[in-house]
Amino acid sequence: MTVRLLIVGPPGAGKGTQAARIAEHFGIPTISTGDIFRANIANETELGKRVKAIVDAGDYVPDSLTNELVTDRLAEADATTGFLLDGYPRTPDQVRYLDGLLASHGHKLDAVLRLVADQDEIVRRLRKRAIEQGRADDSEEAIRHRQEVYQRETAPVLEMFREQGLLIEVDGLGSVDEVADRIWAAFAERGLATGAPQA
Repeated sequence: MTVRLLIVGPPGAGKGTQAARIAEHFGIPTISTGDIFRANIANETELGKRVKAIVDAGDYVPDSLTNELVTDRLAEADATTGFLLDGYPRTPDQVRYLDGLLASHGHKLDAVLRLVADQDEIVRRLRKRAIEQGRADDSEEAIRHRQEVYQRETAPVLEMFREQGLLIEVDGLGSVDEVADRIWAAFAERGLATGAPQA
């Protein structure tokens, strides 16, 4: 089954864990912009050199370059039968670019999975993890700031996906298995999966 998915969730919502399970079940790669940036920088590709210069200067990688890197990655063989995007698109312009890119190949996104989590609960969870790992600098203020930036940045993008009828919202709090069960139930409702995969 070919599926093209996007996963969205605030820092600390367990997105990485669920993304790995989903990708494994469908046999598709998880494509994270952070991973793409790091791989291109490590391999010293032409795009990687451009990204490194921008990041080293402390600037944000512009949409145009991010789009180029994602286009490059989606053209690789393992992504031809589907993918799970994580961390992209982050802006309305990136959403429009991705829609156009997929449409040019006769494809479209099947669904956008959003893990929803109570901010206070996430702050509590991340603060506990920071203390356990001895990261005293990860203060409650810093964690709350990251959550607020995430909410502000993703709100317009999520609205676009909601208007396109692609958004699936799932409660991201609970055990890994509980959240996974909710995800598979939501996918099944959309006709994207039958039954939960075996853990």
